[in-house]
Amino acid sequence: MKIIIAPNAFKGSLTAYEAADAIERGIRRFYSGARIIKKPLADGGDGTMEVLSRATGGRMLSAAVTGPLGVKTKARYALLGDGETGVIEMAEASGLRLLGKQERNPMVSTTFGTGELIARAIDKGCKKLILGIGGSATNEGGSGMLLALGFRLVNRKGRPIGFGGSGLSELARVENPELSARFKALDITIASDVKNLLLGSSGASRMFGPQKGATPAMVEKLERALANYARVIKRDLGVDVLKLKGGGAAGGIGAGIYAFLGGRMGSGIDIVMNLSGMGKELKGASFLVTGEGMIDDQSIFGKAPVGVARLAKKYGVPVLCIAGGIGVVSGKIYGAGISGISTLVSGPMELEDAILNAPALLADAAERAVRIISLGQRIR
Repeated sequence: MKIIIAPNAFKGSLTAYEAADAIERGIRRFYSGARIIKKPLADGGDGTMEVLSRATGGRMLSAAVTGPLGVKTKARYALLGDGETGVIEMAEASGLRLLGKQERNPMVSTTFGTGELIARAIDKGCKKLILGIGGSATNEGGSGMLLALGFRLVNRKGRPIGFGGSGLSELARVENPELSARFKALDITIASDVKNLLLGSSGASRMFGPQKGATPAMVEKLERALANYARVIKRDLGVDVLKLKGGGAAGGIGAGIYAFLGGRMGSGIDIVMNLSGMGKELKGASFLVTGEGMIDDQSIFGKAPVGVARLAKKYGVPVLCIAGGIGVVSGKIYGAGISGISTLVSGPMELEDAILNAPALLADAAERAVRIISLGQRIR
């Protein structure tokens, strides 16, 4: 019997690798002699660098860069085993997790440090870049990133704009748009599951700004700043970002990467599965076990469990998902290839207890699930 274990991280409690180990322990209590292959996953958010680095024989590096509020912070990036691909997670340098709740303010938070990481990867000889843009603390279209990379974004007085949404609102012109040609020679993929447009009710500012500390008044200022940004981009670079799916991702950095750096949108989970050789491993598998902290109908939009289930379905491999929480689930999830869903917890408990005991709970959940699977096999 060949079993594939391919979970995402359980946010706040287990990395994808820790989750895979726990699931294996539970399965081996019943299927002790099974051939088990662990292929931890990520979908462009936290953990993508580590998963891709391990899967390709790459290495993790770190650098001192500018944090979201302008204070130096230590951030990691990865060089993959091919020697020419770098992986950067925006959250490392410009993430919400770097700030306390009282510090969140997208009017001033910047992506400058993300730009510094991109520059480091290029200096290391990278010709390809994979940019995971989840978990950002910013809403400035990637303008800080562009300043770090040498673009001259200036105000009406010809001075470089400041950090954050406030600085972006002052943008008057791009003085060196020709610099884009240098970066467009790179192969840049944006690993994201966000399809939101730059502006509007589901855009960067109105949909995600409040999560980053924006008040209602700030949201409207940020919306106007991004609208101004789009106008300047179209005039000075000849690129229309207003209809770009994913342009509103991570506070509009999706639009900035696309317009200035020539980046293209990509599915984070598809990138990870392709580079880790998931398709090859699925051949001949009896079933696959995946999971993450929460599954619901929104999971069909690029989340790891559904992404791997869609691929497994092509190989005729049934998929079991173990989730920390189960929301509203319809036939869309099952139609995507997930055969069954099991919950991590065995009964009512406090969230803190579930997080603290996550490894044991996940192992127990995996054992319960495979026992049910074996029952179905015997009934047949």
